[in-house]
Amino acid sequence: MTDFSVQVEISGDVGVLRWKEQRVDAETLEKAVSLAADDAIIAHELRRLQVDLPANDLVARRAVQRCGFRLEGRLRSAQRVANDDLVDVLIYARLAIDPVYGPQGFSGVMDSVLPMKRMISHAVFRDPRGRVLLTETRYKKDWELPGGIVEPGESPRVGAEREVLEEVGLTVAFGNATLIDWMPPYLGWSDAIEFIFDGGTLTLEVADTVTATDLRELVAVHWVDPADLDERVTELSARRIRLVLSGFSGMTEDGRPL
Repeated sequence: MTDFSVQVEISGDVGVLRWKEQRVDAETLEKAVSLAADDAIIAHELRRLQVDLPANDLVARRAVQRCGFRLEGRLRSAQRVANDDLVDVLIYARLAIDPVYGPQGFSGVMDSVLPMKRMISHAVFRDPRGRVLLTETRYKKDWELPGGIVEPGESPRVGAEREVLEEVGLTVAFGNATLIDWMPPYLGWSDAIEFIFDGGTLTLEVADTVTATDLRELVAVHWVDPADLDERVTELSARRIRLVLSGFSGMTEDGRPL
């Protein structure tokens, strides 16, 4: 097909790629997108070039990915298709500073489109009476172990150490994670990987001084007897804490040993 073309709408230093809906082979579409993108960014000195695609258009998605466009977001049920079904719209963009060709360009694109999972790190601390340290948060009823979300580029171990310091003021240095758990989707959350580190038994002097130091997220901290865990934490959290207390070490799924 020789009459297929891609248009670029430019506003300032930002452009948007568009083309009419028509059947075109993947090679032709890729060549057209590549030529239009290179010309727009170089000739018009664009900073950013964007294209919005229905999620079910796999040919177009592969074409823009091969041309260096990275997935930036998803608009849910944003477009109606021929059978009147609603489909998501995916937002792809290519910046002038993005590597496009070679291994780095390929990796950058694939990093944006491949599945990603949340990573969480928590720690189990005990006092001399065998009670477990839990945090009472401001945003939910069930209590949690000290810890939280691992930041991008941060290791699970460093994330656990940072979160423990931020939440309860303890400066710790963890070794290997005691338990690594795959968490299934829950309450609107997607699945995740959680690392649980064993903080050991604190001395009575230290345990008595532990307090909530992140008052934006925490109401208080509590030392809870293992027998009372079911009243304070989710079933999943209780299973995992009891595994750590029992001396278990290894990988679990939904808090259950494989």
